[in-house]
Amino acid sequence: MKAIEDQADLKAETTVRPTKKQKELLTFIEDFIATHGYSPSYREIMAGTRHTSVATVSLHINNLIKRGHLAKRDRSARSLEVVNPTHKAEAKITPKQLNAAEEKWLVDKIELFFKEAEQSPAVLEGQMDKLYILTGTLKVLGLDGASQSYAARLSELKKRREDNQYSV
Repeated sequence: MKAIEDQADLKAETTVRPTKKQKELLTFIEDFIATHGYSPSYREIMAGTRHTSVATVSLHINNLIKRGHLAKRDRSARSLEVVNPTHKAEAKITPKQLNAAEEKWLVDKIELFFKEAEQSPAVLEGQMDKLYILTGTLKVLGLDGASQSYAARLSELKKRREDNQYSV
């Protein structure tokens, strides 16, 4: 990444405006990266920009690199980066995506599933799987306290399930 930044700094002074075709290619690459999170292959660029040859795409990309509009990492596949992107990089996932009302709803819903499992005579494997997933979901969403409180109850249900399996 540092090499790309250094390369960008050197090229910034000598940047020449791209031609119309190069601008189209540059826009396609930037849009592709914004949509997919990684850069396109030369064949994807060829298809997306309606070129008929990968060699033509390669020629345009090499010229965009020389002009300082693109950077490429160590001959790696899918390593093109736009030097001065017009799209702002956005975090696709925020660590805490729920508001207070949604948190309460989710915790109440999970509580219902736990009570159902705890009140049933035998805990089924499907119920246990669902409870493990729901408890993990709480952790992923940043609700660590709720996740930990359900983890203890989950251990009790697991123990009860194992005891029921061996007593049959």
